[in-house]
Amino acid sequence: MARITVGVNDRGARIGEDHPRATLTDHDVELMRQMHEVEGIGYKRLARMFDTSVAQVRNICLYRQRAQVASNWKTLAE
Repeated sequence: MARITVGVNDRGARIGEDHPRATLTDHDVELMRQMHEVEGIGYKRLARMFDTSVAQVRNICLYRQRAQVASNWKTLAE
């Protein structure tokens, strides 16, 4: 049986790419934010590049989504 370690928030919920419904990796999120903030690429173009919705890109770039930092780690049996 494989064991994995995942990041969790204060309430013990999985966050970031470790969340079961996550479609983007943490690296993708950081890259998306950098491309928007530094290079000025728009939400629509980023949505096409990362194959996601414009609303999700906007929320990620405005730090409404994927803005939590792991406060603890949990080991799970897979």
